[in-house]
Order: sequence, then structure tokens, then C-alpha cells
Amino acid sequence: MTEKTYDVVAIGNAIVDVMSFADEAFIVRENMRKGTMQLIDRDRGETLYAAMGPATEVSGGSAANTLAGMSSLGAKTAFIGKVANDDLGRIFRHDLRAVGVTFDSVESTLEAGTGRCLIAVTPDGQRTMNTYLGAAGVLDESDIDAALISGAKIFYTEGYMWFNDDTKKAIRKGFEIAKAAGTKVAFSLSDAFCVEGNRDDFLALIDEHFDILFCNEAEACALYPGLSFEAVLDKLQGQCEIVAVTCSEKGSRILTRDQRITVAPLTVAKVVDTTGAGDLYAAGFMYGLTHGLTLEQSGHLGSACASEIITHLGARAQKPLTRLLAA
Repeated sequence: MTEKTYDVVAIGNAIVDVMSFADEAFIVRENMRKGTMQLIDRDRGETLYAAMGPATEVSGGSAANTLAGMSSLGAKTAFIGKVANDDLGRIFRHDLRAVGVTFDSVESTLEAGTGRCLIAVTPDGQRTMNTYLGAAGVLDESDIDAALISGAKIFYTEGYMWFNDDTKKAIRKGFEIAKAAGTKVAFSLSDAFCVEGNRDDFLALIDEHFDILFCNEAEACALYPGLSFEAVLDKLQGQCEIVAVTCSEKGSRILTRDQRITVAPLTVAKVVDTTGAGDLYAAGFMYGLTHGLTLEQSGHLGSACASEIITHLGARAQKPLTRLLAA
């Protein structure tokens, strides 16, 4: 087994979030499916940006958000992803490195700019995402850093990556490197949209590769259409070493091969923006796994991180998350 110098190494979409508050009528008018993510091209991105209200740019990307959260907790992390040599790329690289995440991936030389996600945040705090992948969508096997992956306790990636054949091959290569090095493989289903478009692939990957699976209730149910949530949990239990299912205000459920743990929810005074809640739950949970916490303690830390992130705009912590370790 390779010596582990990183807690988590992740591969993900390098995305800058462009966030704006919007009313329900805007969601309907722009033909969005509220609370989900859809992929868009550059032209649609420019049209939608012009229609949005005043916006705030915040570095994002699901797996990158998770690593930023883990770094804020004190973990050692590294990111594999693709940005272009442009203003958004420089923002993304600076923001990730500034919070302590190692990010040395080579820039894209193609014309596609750095990826961006146009996010409409409605008054209930729900986020609806429209993603132009740009450079983030051109990652291939040459971008896989075997030494980084082999040197991690956990190799983590996101379902949002599963829409490009070259990227799929790259991630599968990462899975094989991880397995050979004794590195655990963790995966987030990311969005019901991702599950619906890749259900067969995801079910096969769960069976073949994953040690740890993250999803929310809607994503879990999208894996097994027509079944009740409890029946879905029956299906998932035993498929991976650990399955962590978040259930919004109902807390979370953690499944192992021989037990089920219910983690009570944490309440917040006001939900401002749910962007990144699942990402930060994964951050707290994997920090716990890599730092000797029990599964229940890891779930509670994940909930605490998620609860902090939904109190402000954006998916990056505004205060050090280390204070949550003493809670």
C-alpha cells in the first residue's frame, strides 16, 4: 500500500459560480427546472447572463467545494481539474490555493474558457444551476496524476463529471490507480439530473468501484425509480462499504453493510442559499473518516458544515470551519 500524504484527492469540474437572486417567475420564464442543474452551451450562457440580475462571482465546482471545506477543517487535500488561461481561471486557481488545496493541473490551451455555472437563487434559498463546462469539460487521461491519487487516503469525484467520454476514461483510470494503491474511492451522485442521464453507468460503478457513496434523497430515489425511499435504502445498503444519504431538514442516513445510523438535523436561523450543502456535508464526513471519528460523529460534522454553508451566498466557507470541531 502506498504511503498516504493526502487525506483526499479529488477530480472535478473547475467552475466559477456566477450567482444572482431571482424570483420564481424568472425560473419559469427561462424554462429552468428548479433545484437542479442543466448543461448549457456558451451562447445560452451569454443570453442567460444578460437576463440575470446583479451577480456575484464565487469559485465553485462540487468536488472543489468539498476540498475547500476539508482544507478549512485542517485536512490535506489536492485537486485535479482544468481551467483556461483567463480571468475566471486565475480566480479559480487563486481561490483554491488560498484555502490550502494543492492545485497544479496544467491549463487548457483550447479556445473554451474556464467553466462557469450561472446560478439563480430563489427566496426559499433553493439554487437552480446552468453550467457551461468550458475547459472543465476537456479533461482526459493525460491529466490524471497517478502519484497524487496513490498518495491519498480517499480519491473522490462527482457525478457532474460523467458527461464526456474522454473524462469518463480519465476517471476510470483514476479508479484503477486508487484500487491498486489501497486508496478508498468515494463518489457523489451530485444531482438527480446526473443520475437520470447515467443510471446504468452509476449502478455499475457502485457495484464495481465505490467504497463510499454520497447522495441526497432525490438522487437516491432517481437510481431506483418507482420505489419508496425506505425501499431505496434497502437496495443501497451493502452496495458500498459506506453510503451517506442527506435528507435536507430531516438530517441524514448512513448505511454500512450491517447497520443504519440516523443523524439528527441541525437547524439554522435562515436559509440563504443551499448551493454547496451536499458538498460541505461530504467535506465534514470525509474529514471525520480520515481523522478517526466514528461514522455518527462524521455525519454530525457533515451536517454542521452543511448548516454553516447555507447561511450565506456561495459554497465556500466565510469563516474557518475548525471552530465546528469543538462543537
